[in-house]
This record gives sequence, structure tokens and C-alpha cells, in this order.
Amino acid sequence: MPTATLSTSLVNSAVCPEGRSKLDLYDTAVPGFILEVRPSGGKTYHLRYRDQYGKQRQFKIGDAGSISFTKARDIAQRVRSRVVGGDSPMDERRALRTVPTLSEFIRDTYMPHIRVHRRNFQSTVSFIRHHIEPRFGARRLDEITPKMITEAHDELKLKGYALATANKMPILFSIFYNLGKKMKVQGASTNPAQSLKLFQLNNNRERYLSAEEVQRLRSVLEECPYEQMRTIVPLLLMLGCRKRELLEARWEHIDLERRVWHIPMSKSGRARNVPLSSSAIEVFRSLERREGCPYAVPNPATLKPWGNLHHQWDAVRRRAGLDGVRMHDLRHSFASNLVNSGRSIYEVGRLLGHSQVKTTQRYAHLSDTVLMSAMEEAANALAPMLKERA
Repeated sequence: MPTATLSTSLVNSAVCPEGRSKLDLYDTAVPGFILEVRPSGGKTYHLRYRDQYGKQRQFKIGDAGSISFTKARDIAQRVRSRVVGGDSPMDERRALRTVPTLSEFIRDTYMPHIRVHRRNFQSTVSFIRHHIEPRFGARRLDEITPKMITEAHDELKLKGYALATANKMPILFSIFYNLGKKMKVQGASTNPAQSLKLFQLNNNRERYLSAEEVQRLRSVLEECPYEQMRTIVPLLLMLGCRKRELLEARWEHIDLERRVWHIPMSKSGRARNVPLSSSAIEVFRSLERREGCPYAVPNPATLKPWGNLHHQWDAVRRRAGLDGVRMHDLRHSFASNLVNSGRSIYEVGRLLGHSQVKTTQRYAHLSDTVLMSAMEEAANALAPMLKERA
């Protein structure tokens, strides 16, 4: 075990003796600091130490041709200080090499998790495939920064996506890293989305389609190149169901004879039955039943539920002059039509599948409009009699 007081001049002049595979020169000033000299002339700095279990480890500092002797010695001293404190630089370096890319994390950790713990995740998977993986998939978990996520978040808003959709960007990243930390995945100890702000939503915004707007929508749908939109949009208007409920509707739950659609599990957390009108039954009967496909309105390309219909709906609404109208507003329009036809808030809540009356109260002001209209009609009917008496 040759020892020497390493210096820049000694490093430059050191040669491996003929017939040896390498020469290790141990520094007398910094314990464990080594210069490895090879027959080829290559030279490398290392720090040799024993870990907490007494096992000898060797930490590579760098090639002598790329790093100066002074810098290499400083690194050796810092690493040795950490070793004395109980750290294991070799293990840490090895751990860094095992940090997965985001795509690997999604495949190996996130997807197995949501398949067990979430009931509906098709829209989430679609969002990940369209907006997250193309941009971040090749990056390792410890490479992704808050700035990167913020830029992606803002871009979705600028492209015209609903604020709730844009907010999925930081929300999903927060979920990724929280899960990664819980599962002790390398690179997930720090959550880059933790302090990011979401866009403020106005969830109480109510947009109802007028009869004229519905007619415009119908005209556009008749010439729509997206075949399934000609079915999905009318059914959402007729049934008032949630988009995801319809996209995942199975033929086994649709009883056209009894005129009822059974939804096994809804957003409210319980099963419900949706009565089917004659018009809705007519639409369902016109649908093609594809062999081996249990879904009523599947994506024709995959025969599985649609993950996202943003582009199709965006094209339809713009052509109909309904910019800003969301697919969810079709559900609001259904509720509006119910109230305007004189149905009670209780009936509206039952048909919408609300678990609490307060959720349906957002439509209460519509019933006030109906009552005002009734009051006007009553007053108009009495007006001639009141005038005669005067």
C-alpha cells in the first residue's frame, strides 16, 4: 500500500510500474484519499472508507484529467466528513441512479395504485397521456421543478381548457409526489407542486342553453364528423347525467323495456336509476352494439370509454357559436328545463342524482321565475274584471 503526500506535481509525474494492472497511491494528509494510476496513463481520484457496517467502500471523485488535484482533495475532505457523520456517499450515488423517470413512476407505481384505490380513472389516464407524459415523461422525478409545472399549468389555460381541467396539472403532480414519498420512491422526497396555486374556479356559474341555442347545436351535430358526438350530446341534454356516467354506461345496465338506466355507482357514492324518456330510448335503440364491447357509447377506435372529449366538443361548440359553454352546462340546461316546466326542486335533485338538497338549491331561483310567470298570468286574467269594476 504505497503512501505519499499527494500534490499536483506528483499526480502529473506518477506512472504505473510495468507489469502491474494499476498503482494506488494513498495520501498521507487525507485518510482514504487515493490516486489510481493505470498502465494506459489514465489517473482517477477516489476516497476509500468503511461504511456503518464496517464494509469497505470506494467513492469515485473524478478523472485527474478533468478535475484539479486541489478540487479533488477538497471533495475528498468533504465526503470524509460526511462518512464520519454516518452518511454513505456510495449508497446515495447509487440511489440517484435509481431515480425513475416520470413515465416509469406512472407505470410502476401510480397506475397500480389507482387501479386498486379509484373507481373511475379513465379521464385521469387520458389527461396524463395527452398533457403530462409528452412533456415530462422522460424527466426523472428529481429533475421536475415548480417552474416547469407552473408553465404547463398556465399553457393549458391559455389554450382554452376549462380552469378545472388546467388545475389537474398541479393536482396530479402533487398526488404523484405524495404517493412517491409514501412508497419511498427515489427522487420523490420533495414535492415540486406543493406550494403551487390553483386557478380560482367559479363552480356556481350557471349556463343554460336557450331553445334557439339548442337548435343551433342540433344543426351542427347533424353535420358533425364525430359520429359519437351526435349521440353523446343529445343524451346529456335528455338525461341530465354526468358526462362520465354516460361515457361508462354499459348495455347490461340499460333496460329499454322497463325504460330505466341503472348507474351502479355515481359521484354521490351510491347507485341510482335514471328513467328513460321515449326520445332517449329511441337514441339508445339506434346505437350499434359492437361485439365484445360492453359500452353504449365507446370510443370506436379502442372500444373503451372515451377519456377526453375536449377537442370534439370544442369544435362543435365553436361552430354553433357557443364559445365557453362546457359539456357540464348541458346538465345545467336539463335542470333548467325541468324547473321551467314546473317540476319541484326535490324532483330535479332526484333526476340529477344529488345526494343532498342543498346541491340542488342552486336552481331554486329558476323556480322563482316560474312562480313569477304564473303570478303574471293570474294578474293578466284578473285585469279585465278589475277594470270593469273600476
